[in-house]
Amino acid sequence: MVDSVFTSWQSIPAQIVEQAQILAAIDMGTNSLHMVVVSIEPKLPAFTIITREKETVRLGDRNPETGELKPEVMARAISTLRRFQDIAKSCNAHSIIAVATSAVREAPNGREFLHQVKEEIGLNVDLISGYEEARRIYLGVLSGMEFNNQPHAIIDIGGGSTEIILGDSHEPRSLSSNKIGAVRLTSEFITTDPITNSEYQYLQAYVQGMLERAAEDLHAHLQPGEIFRLVGTSGTIETVATIIAREKTGTVPSPLTGYEFSLRELRQLVDRLRKLNYSERAAIPGMNDRRSEIILAGATILQEAMTLLEAETLVVCERSLREGIIVDWMLTHGLIEDRLRYQSSIRQRSVIKTAQKYQVNLEHSDRVASFAMSLFNQTQEILHQWGLEEQELLWAAAMLHNCGHFISHSAHHKHSYYLIRHGELLGYTETEIEIIANIARYHRKSNPKKKHDSYRSLPSKRDRQIINHLSAFLRLAVALDRRQIGAVKRVRCDRHADSKEFYLYLTPSQPNDDCALELWSLDYKKALFETEFDVKLVAALEPATVSVR
Repeated sequence: MVDSVFTSWQSIPAQIVEQAQILAAIDMGTNSLHMVVVSIEPKLPAFTIITREKETVRLGDRNPETGELKPEVMARAISTLRRFQDIAKSCNAHSIIAVATSAVREAPNGREFLHQVKEEIGLNVDLISGYEEARRIYLGVLSGMEFNNQPHAIIDIGGGSTEIILGDSHEPRSLSSNKIGAVRLTSEFITTDPITNSEYQYLQAYVQGMLERAAEDLHAHLQPGEIFRLVGTSGTIETVATIIAREKTGTVPSPLTGYEFSLRELRQLVDRLRKLNYSERAAIPGMNDRRSEIILAGATILQEAMTLLEAETLVVCERSLREGIIVDWMLTHGLIEDRLRYQSSIRQRSVIKTAQKYQVNLEHSDRVASFAMSLFNQTQEILHQWGLEEQELLWAAAMLHNCGHFISHSAHHKHSYYLIRHGELLGYTETEIEIIANIARYHRKSNPKKKHDSYRSLPSKRDRQIINHLSAFLRLAVALDRRQIGAVKRVRCDRHADSKEFYLYLTPSQPNDDCALELWSLDYKKALFETEFDVKLVAALEPATVSVR
């Protein structure tokens, strides 16, 4: 039964783009803000980079006491985003996709900052989890390098986090996001200039400890005898490669993608950097002033990662998260059917994997999801105006609504919220995960209320309305499988135009089943639906069809 919903959901046609379009992607990182503007050619499918922009803003330079983003840093970020918007507009970009990562994700005022961005310059910024960041980095690297179905490890060293990934052209085998980055470690561990031996040894030991688990997980996902190739992305790694290349050959390769250096060369560079002060590091050819402040911490992360991964060499890739944002957009719009096609179903497979992890009764959840989809579709344009994106969120919530049983039957709806919210759902933004978790949380007991922190903290009134409407559908869907035996075969909706009555006609699976418990449960759970859609719900039984020979 599970395969039926999974297959039918997959068969929903994506929004197909036929003409070339200009798209901009912005990555709001801990150290820098990056933008790439591309021209997408759907018939290939491929994209060509029109321009790249970068500004060192240092969102990670947060208030040391509160952890909040500083007002002057937020103002600088908004000014940069406004400039990026102007550049994208001059390139005739039809839309801008922006994501924020660890600095905004961890700041207590991060969501308020994104709301401020929306209010001041009209730009929607999606907050993404560390695992989702790693997945999109993987997509970005795949768009710029040929893996030939061989295992590749990817390391991306950002300002606030370091992502380590293992993949082979297909689904990533291992994704990790680790809370160590060049800006974060510089701020928290380096107080001397040049760094003292004792401070450096402590920094080195801390990095090792933070990366051990990710390295072990990556090795655990290798087949016996497999040897991976290590790929590095990010400003830190590009700077290291530039310095090494310049000193070895006197020139810097252009493009830098494909340039390879060794762990031995990296260690020699790190040994030099730790003996230099800020001014001396800044004077190294290939180093810019702002990078010289954080390069030692970033290079140390890379050195320890290569050591733990037992990688003797690293090859550079200039594509990363922002290009991954583009690829993800192409996937969701039905443009890619080649080696990345598997990624188009990442959301659905991630939901199923999470349901299995928490021992959800998949047959029951599948039926509930089927009923929820049916109610949603039959009432579209009649009771609501939501579309495919909202329907997919409802499907995910329906599949996971009972996962809280994994912790306890008592208040399991609240446990469901927690497991979904803090799980590892891939392919969704943080706001989408929050919406899914809330829909699942309100499948029973209390209606959505602003006194509930998880509901009140949602970024917009629209998000809360989505939860109100979709949790009303989910409550009815759960009622339709009250005995969890598939007693109801199908449900038909009928709104009487001359009154506020809204009928649900149930067809039983067995002709002699009166579905009394399902009808009682519908009556018990209908209040939210009636309130939200201003109707009076009437549930009735239709006789099962009897075949005549």
